[in-house]
Amino acid sequence: MPNLPLLLGHRGARASRSVPENTLASFDLALRHGCDGFEFDVRLAGTDRAIVCHDPKVGRITVSRATRRQLVHLPSLDDVLHRYAHRAFLNIELKVKGLETIVLEALREHQPERECVVSSFIPDVVMEVKARSAVVHVGIICEKKSQLTQWSKLPVEYVIAHESLIGHKLIKEIQAARKRIFAWTVNDKDSMVRLAGWGVDGIVSDDTQLLVRTLRPSKVERLPARYLNHRRRA
Repeated sequence: MPNLPLLLGHRGARASRSVPENTLASFDLALRHGCDGFEFDVRLAGTDRAIVCHDPKVGRITVSRATRRQLVHLPSLDDVLHRYAHRAFLNIELKVKGLETIVLEALREHQPERECVVSSFIPDVVMEVKARSAVVHVGIICEKKSQLTQWSKLPVEYVIAHESLIGHKLIKEIQAARKRIFAWTVNDKDSMVRLAGWGVDGIVSDDTQLLVRTLRPSKVERLPARYLNHRRRA
């Protein structure tokens, strides 16, 4: 297959039970497994801290109201960029509004050597980031069909769609508009093979070991012909 998809860990190597998700250890593990990069979540703590965290609460602490002495065990966006911006593809998901300025300043300070994307489920966040920077690539995340209908109206370079929404017709439509499409969260081998054969630009998985074992170049030549045929017609 001439164009392999990017292989990305979901919150790092999330399937590992011994390593917490959204941590430097989890990100390291995803890269060690052979992924090209990873997706991670960013929330606003207080008024000016961008921390890596998926949920709005950590234990009894509400992240948005956390003081500087709280949640110090969680990595910051600066920590992640400093450690990985030179060697990994980063999908930076913004969970809330209000992070746009902080994120763009961090990206200016730690300029990624590989391409990265700032993504969100929230259209206003995507538009705000793009309005403030024409350089930074942005993506809209879609879990439902109603969300997916918005992609062509937004100033995005990426459409990050739940695997259940993706068919080869959608892939062709998005790529014809010169945008990229990522599939998430893909955790079984058949789906990985099918989506790669259809030509998605990236696959996000919890199971980074399975993802890499299935779709690294030495393995991908064995894709079933029925999937390769879809790609040749694209």
